[in-house]
Amino acid sequence: MIRKLMGCIRENKKHTILTPLFMLGEVGLECTLPMITGWLINAIKDGADMNLILRYGAILILMATGSMCCGILSGWFAASAGAGFAKNLRHDLFARVQSFSFANIDKFSTSSLVTRLTTDVTNVQMAFMMIIRTAVRSPLMLVFAVVMSVRMGGSIALIFLVTVPILAVGLFVIAKKAMPMFKAVFKKYDNLNNSVQENVKGMRVVKSFVREDYEKQKFAGASEDVRNDFTRVEKLLAINNPLMLLAMYICMIAIPLLTARIIISTGGADMDVGALSTLITYAVQILMSLMMLSMIFVMITISGEAARRIVEVLDTEPTLSDPAQPVTQVSDGSIDFENVSFKYNPEAQAYALADVNLHIASGQTVGILGGTGSSKTTLIQLISRLYDVSEGSVRVGGVDVRDYDMEVLRNQVAVVLQKNVLFSGTIKENLRWGDPEATDEEMIRACKLAQAHDFITAHAEGYDRFIEQGGANVSGGQKQRLCIARALLKKPKILILDDSTSAVDTQTDALIRKAFREELPDTTKLIIAQRVASVQDADLILVMDNGRIAAQGTHEELLESSEIYREVFTSQTKGGEEDV
Repeated sequence: MIRKLMGCIRENKKHTILTPLFMLGEVGLECTLPMITGWLINAIKDGADMNLILRYGAILILMATGSMCCGILSGWFAASAGAGFAKNLRHDLFARVQSFSFANIDKFSTSSLVTRLTTDVTNVQMAFMMIIRTAVRSPLMLVFAVVMSVRMGGSIALIFLVTVPILAVGLFVIAKKAMPMFKAVFKKYDNLNNSVQENVKGMRVVKSFVREDYEKQKFAGASEDVRNDFTRVEKLLAINNPLMLLAMYICMIAIPLLTARIIISTGGADMDVGALSTLITYAVQILMSLMMLSMIFVMITISGEAARRIVEVLDTEPTLSDPAQPVTQVSDGSIDFENVSFKYNPEAQAYALADVNLHIASGQTVGILGGTGSSKTTLIQLISRLYDVSEGSVRVGGVDVRDYDMEVLRNQVAVVLQKNVLFSGTIKENLRWGDPEATDEEMIRACKLAQAHDFITAHAEGYDRFIEQGGANVSGGQKQRLCIARALLKKPKILILDDSTSAVDTQTDALIRKAFREELPDTTKLIIAQRVASVQDADLILVMDNGRIAAQGTHEELLESSEIYREVFTSQTKGGEEDV
């Protein structure tokens, strides 16, 4: 885990190395100051003249200034290294998430990934900065101070051999109990973020059903869970500070008592006042170093679980990958399903799709009907290889989709999903997701085919109109038509509309289908719809039921042979008022 995280230091190696080097200089000078001060005290006691005192004073000022400069530089380099490390870590995490398949995304919830990219990275960043700065300073200070105190105080320094083990045992017990608690806290953070995400995303639904109070209570419950767990952990970690202070006060009382006794009993022969002052200062430094180490210990305890969660994402390999020698050209838009079965989880007993055999010729228009949960969307997701089949094969242009370069395949299979997504930016910027190099003329043509040009030009800003995040300032039907136009700009060999005209009126739906039929004769078109009128003029209609193709044929053939299709058609046309 540490090796994986260290790989994110990269261009920040120089600052990462300079931080402890300057910290070494700060500690060395700071630990020498008490010894010089002790010499000064002894010199004053022995009746030193002003010149000697000023000389000692100048040395102390220079050393203090040098220590301060080293500390400032160390802090500056630590901040730079920490920020750079966090930037690289976020980049690597985001890049890994972008490479994930839908199956990988299903493993991690969206809210969990957001927490790992934000809160967890911040915790690891703080721990990293502590490790290269404070975690270097405290042990160095501890070693320097112990060596100097042994040199100055001899057997008196044995006091530290008693207090340090007590502290070590206490910290170990705290860590052992705290780690499982932090693991539970981070999971509840994911639940909290999930509550926020769902609420913000569904704000219109929440307000239309007047469920604000319910959502507040739900969020308060998730927040209370986090608070309770954090309170328990903080109560446990709070023992750390009193434990440190106890050790500190024991040393602060024991050292003056023992050294005073030695000075009085020996008349200052074995230890003088300067040595006593120096020893007390070193004792404070030792105990403060231990105090800082305990703070580092707390931070590392918190960040340890965060680091594990981050590395879990970095270590997850995408379930889909390009073959060693991928096919880089899609010859045509023909589609073949051969004995295809699929389930989302390999451990699941039931298949989402079972025994699917299908041939679609290039340029055909295919309608797909079926009830909710009949696996219509699952079927089309296999074509663009958003998932891999569990059994059998799916071929596009006569080639197994697993043999294609995924980018090449997906550029030739344009999918307008059931949940339309627009991004904040102008209409032009959203359309150019389909083709970054698209000209204004190409965008206008695509929008005319999608029946979007008229409502775009009706607005004063036209194609430069700004779209709010998620397309909040356009209607559902307008959003669908913009998404269709965006897909058309890809100039795909296969166009899939996953219930993508459900929010437009029947007349506009008919105009879109007419434009496709006349303007895109060579493009294979798959249309998932709830309305029979949207697919009845298709070359082939599939009737899906419970993960299988229950029937297939033209409109007239299915009226004769499929009871399911006939019932749907009859219920929608009621008395012959058929939508065309």
